[in-house]
Amino acid sequence: MRRYLLTRLAQALAVLWAAYTLSFILLSVLPGDAIRNRINAPDSLMTPQQAQTLLDYYGSNRPLVEQYFRDLYGLFTGDLGYSITNGGKVWSLLTLNLPSTAKLTGLGLVFGLVFAVIVALLINYAKFGWLRDALSFLPALFTSVPIFVIGIVVLNVFAFDLHVIPPVDDHTFTALIAPAATVGLVVSGPLSQVLSNSVRRTRGQPFVHVMHAKGAGEGYIFRKDVLRNSLLPVLTLLGLTIGELLAGAVVTETVYGRAGLGQLIVTSVNTQDLPVVQGIVLLTTAIYVTVNFATDIVYTVIDPRIALDARTTRVTRARRAATAQEPGTDPAEAAEPSGTRDPVEVARP
Repeated sequence: MRRYLLTRLAQALAVLWAAYTLSFILLSVLPGDAIRNRINAPDSLMTPQQAQTLLDYYGSNRPLVEQYFRDLYGLFTGDLGYSITNGGKVWSLLTLNLPSTAKLTGLGLVFGLVFAVIVALLINYAKFGWLRDALSFLPALFTSVPIFVIGIVVLNVFAFDLHVIPPVDDHTFTALIAPAATVGLVVSGPLSQVLSNSVRRTRGQPFVHVMHAKGAGEGYIFRKDVLRNSLLPVLTLLGLTIGELLAGAVVTETVYGRAGLGQLIVTSVNTQDLPVVQGIVLLTTAIYVTVNFATDIVYTVIDPRIALDARTTRVTRARRAATAQEPGTDPAEAAEPSGTRDPVEVARP
């Protein structure tokens, strides 16, 4: 387990470094210079000494390679620097805007899971075949429609026509429901598709037929066995969905006029505020890596056979290597001893 955790930690650090490097390169090749634009702005009251101090601090008068390693050193020391546009600390801007986006993505994920479960249940358990066939198009519909279109439709219907939600963000829970439902509808598309297919495959397994033969009801079988065995593919996709949630928050916050990381990154990219953009990229990448790591841990809780398979695979390799070193042993027999089965296959049902 220690080796596994260290390996995943090294992978996480490599992903963070790659995200930081890529964002630095992409922002560096953009035309214009935010620092010189601020110095040369018509309403700028900077003296030549202040302008030189600003250039020296951000290093815009130095080669890009030197700027890169200077900023990378600041990252390892926990210093993300200051915003170019407003002079505030990057950490302060992130902590100020993160709670709003966290509420939106968290509630959006809950909505997405609820929508996915409902759609998957209806596709597999609806009484009428024509209804199941009609509902099977919903996952593709939710996935294909752009998120801003869903947001505009929801805003017009529920805010301006029905007056159920406020048209602008007033920092209440009611104002959060519509944007969270918008994000949830988008992420529910792939989740419901994968869950529906997984439930269909699980219902065809022999153990489900045995449960039916013993007189168990459909609802009991679903709660006790079908849902549990259908969750692994959904968890794999759920770890990847966090990226779509964060990306959807950018558009959703713009449509609904909500403050958050989405609005902050749009403003920072437009002004080429490199320290803020890099801070947001690092934060979202860290969230993404953490969620995927937690997903891997949950795998072993839902299905302990995964950890058992990993252990038996290592034992099998060690035994084969030891047998191959014994004198007079045929390599073919050492690779696969006669009359035995692979422990991994034995461990699997």
